Amino acid sequence: MSKLTDVSAPARRSEARERLLGTASRLFYSEGIRAVGVDRVMEEANIARGTFYRHFEGKDDLVRAYLEAADRQIREQITAAEEAISSPSAFLVAVAHGIGDELCGPGFRGCPFINAAAEYPNPESAVHQVVLRHRAWFQQILRGAFQRLGASDPLRSAAAMVAMRDGAMMAGYLGDAQAASAVLVHCVGVLVAAG
Repeated sequence: MSKLTDVSAPARRSEARERLLGTASRLFYSEGIRAVGVDRVMEEANIARGTFYRHFEGKDDLVRAYLEAADRQIREQITAAEEAISSPSAFLVAVAHGIGDELCGPGFRGCPFINAAAEYPNPESAVHQVVLRHRAWFQQILRGAFQRLGASDPLRSAAAMVAMRDGAMMAGYLGDAQAASAVLVHCVGVLVAAG
């Protein structure tokens, strides 16, 4: 099975691979995926073409790896928060604050997953599949928290919080990030209080 379709395939770890992935992540996020070619990634990472192809099958494979790395980082942060915060309402509000902090951070350019989905609209593509898996996982985490909270419809509450997050990400990128963060935290607080 190709690395494009089998995300469970172990990635080869090396300093060159990490440099390629770090460079690609920076460029893809700041400039857009389609706008950045692999030649530019190789040049800025100071990596030869043969080395690139030892680690990645092509650009889509590199994009997939970039999103999977972002997914792992978010999962680690959410898992740490979930382990540290026993109250489901406090956990949900903490997630909202974390998202708010992210969109107020320097260089914020929107959600990398939403950005990738816009550039890879085919739901069958390996890149789009990574986006869908990430979103399904995030919604499931929120659903579990709303369930522990005793919400009357945990699935709808989780879907509402994901929609709020998406809106705040766009509002933070396109307008006043501080205001978008404050609105997100307020709305999640209202959602949590409504149960």
